[in-house]
Amino acid sequence: MTNSIHATAIIEEGAQIGQGVSIGPYCVIGPDVVLGDNVTLKAHVCIDGCTQVGEGTTIYPFTSIGSAPQDLKYGGEKSRLVIGKNCTIREHVTMNPGTEGGGMETSVGDNCLLMVGVHIAHDCRVGNNVILANNATLAGHVVIGDHVLIGGLSAVHQFVRIGSHAVIGGMSGVESDVIPFGRVKGERAFLAGINLVGLERGGFDKDQVKVIQKAVNALFGGEGTLEERIAGLEKDYAENSHVMYILDFARNKERFGLCQPPKPAQQKAA
Repeated sequence: MTNSIHATAIIEEGAQIGQGVSIGPYCVIGPDVVLGDNVTLKAHVCIDGCTQVGEGTTIYPFTSIGSAPQDLKYGGEKSRLVIGKNCTIREHVTMNPGTEGGGMETSVGDNCLLMVGVHIAHDCRVGNNVILANNATLAGHVVIGDHVLIGGLSAVHQFVRIGSHAVIGGMSGVESDVIPFGRVKGERAFLAGINLVGLERGGFDKDQVKVIQKAVNALFGGEGTLEERIAGLEKDYAENSHVMYILDFARNKERFGLCQPPKPAQQKAA
């Protein structure tokens, strides 16, 4: 496999370029960048810092990948940005490496689609098969599970976790952790149920979906405290891996509580 590198591209000494790589006009590649096999940079792509781009990933024009974090605590440490295989990164996407305070690495998994204007801040961890629609933004230290969809113009608060198979409606401000399989929406996002469409597309059968729905309803609508409800559901659903994943996520909260269903006044307004 041969590489195709436009004459106007600038590749600094030290950069590692795989096989079958296409680098278009006016791209700038820093000295600590690693491009895997079959990576395509369309044009006007700037990749800097200790950034690794997985094989088969395509990056569109006017993206800024791997530049210094927007964090006043950042002290120039040699942190990393790791992008997985077969990702599509569209125009005007910005992605920053990690910081000493967050593990020194920002990571994006395989097969992700980042649409126009997406921002992934320092120390984020994004799973596989994730879609961020136009102008969705992740603040620092956000953790996103696999198969998550985040709607356009949505913003996720720093340190928030979003479980696998969740969906975030467009123009939502997410300030609390979102359970796996959850569906949230709203200017200040609230839990609106489970991600029925995503589960169907993901191959979950109707019986599995009904069990997940029943467990989520009990988790947020049952008697007692959240901890008591979790303990009761763990006994009832000990053999169900999907429900146990939700309960483990809910029990192991870090900085924030869970995104909750709306109160009656919110339901009426929605």
